[in-house]
Amino acid sequence: MRRKPVVRAGLSALLVLGALSGAGGALSSAAAAPGSAAPASKDAAEPASASAPSAGLVRALGEELGLTTAQTRQRLSQESAAMKLEPRAKRAAGTSFGGSWFDADSGRLVVGVTSAKKATAVRAAGASTRMVAHSAAELDAAKARLDKKAAKKAAPAGVSSWSVDPRAGSVVIHVRRGTEHDAAVRAFIDDAKRSGPSPVPVTVDKATAQVPTTFAAGTVGGDPYYTGNVRCSIGFSVQGGFVTAGHCGQAGASVSGWDGSYIGAFQGSSFPGNDYAYVSVGSGWWTVPVVLGWGTVPDALVRGSAEAPIGASICRSGSTSHWHCGTVLAKNETVNYSQGAVYQMTKTNVCAEPGDSGGSFISGDQAQGVTSGGWGNCSSGGETWYQPVNEILSVYGLRLHTA
Repeated sequence: MRRKPVVRAGLSALLVLGALSGAGGALSSAAAAPGSAAPASKDAAEPASASAPSAGLVRALGEELGLTTAQTRQRLSQESAAMKLEPRAKRAAGTSFGGSWFDADSGRLVVGVTSAKKATAVRAAGASTRMVAHSAAELDAAKARLDKKAAKKAAPAGVSSWSVDPRAGSVVIHVRRGTEHDAAVRAFIDDAKRSGPSPVPVTVDKATAQVPTTFAAGTVGGDPYYTGNVRCSIGFSVQGGFVTAGHCGQAGASVSGWDGSYIGAFQGSSFPGNDYAYVSVGSGWWTVPVVLGWGTVPDALVRGSAEAPIGASICRSGSTSHWHCGTVLAKNETVNYSQGAVYQMTKTNVCAEPGDSGGSFISGDQAQGVTSGGWGNCSSGGETWYQPVNEILSVYGLRLHTA
């Protein structure tokens, strides 16, 4: 649906994407004023307090997840508590930390631990525990060895991605259906199982037959920003600009807005390997800490960037498919695009389509990342990866614009 141009001119300098929380779409005069600069949250690891989720958000998320209104409100509350708890639980686990995830059945954060003594400390912090054979550091090291091998010799096209799964205690290789018996695929899997002095388990998952691709698009009517003949979506406002996907443009490329006017330029961009970029904002455009709900939910204020755990609900919105929700499936996943591998991505079962690239992923009122790519569409479904926003902020020394 189209929004009134007078609204777009003020909002397009932030992010053409979805949000969750109950900000109700109301912007303070300070947030909406040109040149305004709200301070970043004091502790990105701890979500700031927020109002109750809007009725629109609850309805939209419930429809996506098959939950009643009461169940959706309860889940959002539980997920918010899990996000707040995760940093404390991780500290309590210490070197015994084996990863964490949100368990929708119990509504609690679960932490894998390799030590019974540390398990007691984690439970005292408020999380549930599961004894695991390998720490998160060991799992990450095993995946890093696989990344290193793939950097020297590209993974076969039949391998769509690979990631650490703390719930299974293994590195999972996702293989496209129909390619399981290809010689190159089998060799890649066998080599992964043999890698390292003390290899952790390697399991194989049959993924869709479709090839993961980025979600950039040729210039068409609609929102967000354009660079050359490519349309992408704005991610999150930062002080002085916004973050988005790296495959949308190279450093120095000029950027125009939904109305064709000049916004700024790419100040930094990385793809493949990573998929992130930073665009400066000027020429009458300004930043505000808002994510568009596209009429499905109210526009929402962004209050921080606390990381949602595996299993948590998450929503995405972009300039093509607008607002859609799902859950976090995996973290630290390497995606095998045709242009090259991209590392440390987060996978979701949220759909996306060409033109949504760079758009926001948000959980509650916490920024999560910018849309990279995936497979499928929003008619038949699919999976989408995002580049975590905290890494982007760290790389470019940026401060998230928060309410």
